[in-house]
Amino acid sequence: MPTKSLEQYSETERKIMTDFGNRVRRIRIEKGLSQEKLAELTDVHRTYISGIERGRQNISLLTMNNLAQALSTSIASLITDART
Repeated sequence: MPTKSLEQYSETERKIMTDFGNRVRRIRIEKGLSQEKLAELTDVHRTYISGIERGRQNISLLTMNNLAQALSTSIASLITDART
């Protein structure tokens, strides 16, 4: 299945990706990690982390798991904001 361009996602889908990216960024900063360090810990490129945080990457479940492990958190905390 070919990769969708950002414009091909619905507004709801883009919001999901943006909200997810915002949570990744917030937790990364709280943990004192740079994008480069998080990329190293998850075995992806720094620009991919940047894309995730900007809501421009629709990541795989395995990448989500790697992010959660690197951030010492759960996948659930990356998906839903416990503060709301």
